[in-house]
Amino acid sequence: MLKNIPPLLTPDALHALAGMGHGDDVAIVDANFPAARLARDGGARLVMLPGADAPQALRAVLQLLPLDDFVPEAAWTMQVVGDAGAVPAPVAGFARALQDAGERPAASLERFAFYERARGAFLLLQTGETRKYGNIVLRKGVIASDLD
Repeated sequence: MLKNIPPLLTPDALHALAGMGHGDDVAIVDANFPAARLARDGGARLVMLPGADAPQALRAVLQLLPLDDFVPEAAWTMQVVGDAGAVPAPVAGFARALQDAGERPAASLERFAFYERARGAFLLLQTGETRKYGNIVLRKGVIASDLD
């Protein structure tokens, strides 16, 4: 055990997150998401977090991972098919988690555009989330010290 590490982040998840560089993406996805296929097709690492819902996983990741502030958008959710303006419960949970972490709100992507962004991710964290649209992609930023 380590201190101050969210307990739902497994050693595999921590290792994968630590391996990410500036500009790499991590997709936190629900239990119904085709994560294994997209990971295989895109070369992403897949880590299972079956005991967490998607907003819980996002909160844990945001404790460790800064979002990219050099780009206009650093987080994306999946739009509801047929109702792009709808805000499902997991997406509302993502908005609260991002706000609580001091991050900008997420943009939204059409379903297949979201799949393509997730396909290019460095890491897919598949949660036990069973509610629809519990999917978000994050772009990693920089942890830096400007000390001379």
